[in-house]
Amino acid sequence: MEAVNYLDVPGARICYEVRGNGPVLVLAGSPMDAPSFAALAELMADEHTVVTLDPRGVSRSTVTDPEQDTTPELRADDVVAILDALGADTADFLGSSGGAVTGLALAERHPGRLRVLVAHEPPLLELLPDAAEQRAATQHIIDTFHREGAGAAMAAFMANAGYDLDQMEMVMGDPEEKSPEDQAREEAEAARFYNHELRGTVSHRPDLRAVAAGAARVVVGIGEESGPLVTHRTSTVLAEQLGVEPAVFPGEHVGFVTHPGDFAQTLRKVLAG
Repeated sequence: MEAVNYLDVPGARICYEVRGNGPVLVLAGSPMDAPSFAALAELMADEHTVVTLDPRGVSRSTVTDPEQDTTPELRADDVVAILDALGADTADFLGSSGGAVTGLALAERHPGRLRVLVAHEPPLLELLPDAAEQRAATQHIIDTFHREGAGAAMAAFMANAGYDLDQMEMVMGDPEEKSPEDQAREEAEAARFYNHELRGTVSHRPDLRAVAAGAARVVVGIGEESGPLVTHRTSTVLAEQLGVEPAVFPGEHVGFVTHPGDFAQTLRKVLAG
């Protein structure tokens, strides 16, 4: 059973959950929230104190200034504040997607706090040879949000990520009836993502020497089914630039959701080295 906690940090109030006992393991996404990692967290809690969190501005984590950009650096500082609250000098860290960018920023900004950093499919678009085209695609997604709303923007986002139409329908699911409160919350979170988070995440350029020096070990994770996705490309380039062999995880970009058991087995092996 997870314990739900709240922590006040500069500019935000962060909600995080803690399960299990043992060495601290943080599971983080962005904009994915703590419940997205619940199945994996339960499986890892037999050997770890597992921390999951809602990134600032997402779900139960609130921000003081809705117009402040949510950067990988701010999210990294939030994770370190949680570690401090737990009295944990170091932790292992699995970050997926934007959460992997958070982990890279954490290793760079707070050297010595991470034992093993597993960066699972970070969307580091600036590492790609077609970075200029990717910048234009990101701007198109944001413009689509302003012109046509969150649904059209998500469709553009998924298409640029490399999903085909059938995959997009599977990931996005069928429209469902939502309460006015849920609709308002989702609209606010979409506005925050497209206006204040997306660009800062995909444009992040980590100092890879500092990243390598800041964590005891850095692992780049790639989903075995992620071949068509842009995050397969970014992860491959990141691994090459770090001089490490990628670790192959089950599933694709959200394999921790679709294949939690197999994902947990792979993660245990990766953490054990």
